[in-house]
Amino acid sequence: MQATHNTTYDGACDCHVHIYEDKYPLIPNVAVIPPHSPVSSYREVQQALGLSRAIIVQPTGYGFDNSCTLDALAQLGDVARGIALVAPDAPDAEFQRLHDGGMRGVRFMMLGGMLPWESLEPMAARLEHFGWMINLQLDGRKLPDHEAVLKRLPCQVVIDHNGKFLEPVSPDHASFQSLLRILDTGRAWIKLSAPYETSQTGAPGYDDVSLLARTLAEKFPERCLWASNWPHPGRNPAPSNVAMYDLLFSWAASDAARQKILVDNPAQLYGF
Repeated sequence: MQATHNTTYDGACDCHVHIYEDKYPLIPNVAVIPPHSPVSSYREVQQALGLSRAIIVQPTGYGFDNSCTLDALAQLGDVARGIALVAPDAPDAEFQRLHDGGMRGVRFMMLGGMLPWESLEPMAARLEHFGWMINLQLDGRKLPDHEAVLKRLPCQVVIDHNGKFLEPVSPDHASFQSLLRILDTGRAWIKLSAPYETSQTGAPGYDDVSLLARTLAEKFPERCLWASNWPHPGRNPAPSNVAMYDLLFSWAASDAARQKILVDNPAQLYGF
């Protein structure tokens, strides 16, 4: 199935993709056993949507072993970058090894992830040296509790999935206003992605989350990114990749805004 919009963007980037290869062992007691989702399968998604760049995000299920993600980066080459999971006490040599392999940030998954909040600031101080970013996923309703810390981080911070408000809020809600203030620092970014993870109104329009995504695209087109969240971990059946891409055209109304979100912003942030 091909994208329904004829407009293509040279250098368009999918900013949140997971690769799962059966040959790499998962950590014990993972909540969801992901299906085999190799680079070859993702390339078909890229072709269908007209995408040429990708950010491969280390799955929680592999823990601190970034081998699968590094393998994916090696297969994809210079049109891909990665987000790693790194232990707080990892030596600088490990960061350099990961950087050489295409990694450009550390994932903080605050919904059942590996790294605690208290390691965020010390990690950010180390990442500044490498020009890396924090990739943060949390319940957006908690943003006011962490706003001060996120504003003072010395490195860039990228927030997943429209802020991932586990119960979607209105744009005038205090927690969404907190997100806007964080974006206003000029050192934070937001992924317009995966509305199905939090929407209570559901497909096809995900109207409650789409309202937030549309507001973000209108107010901060220069801070927005887009992502497919392929292969949609934990979702069975998985949502249509084409449908997820098509939603961007309703969130970002102008061609200029979509050019920023798909091409210019990720090129600046990830160094393409």
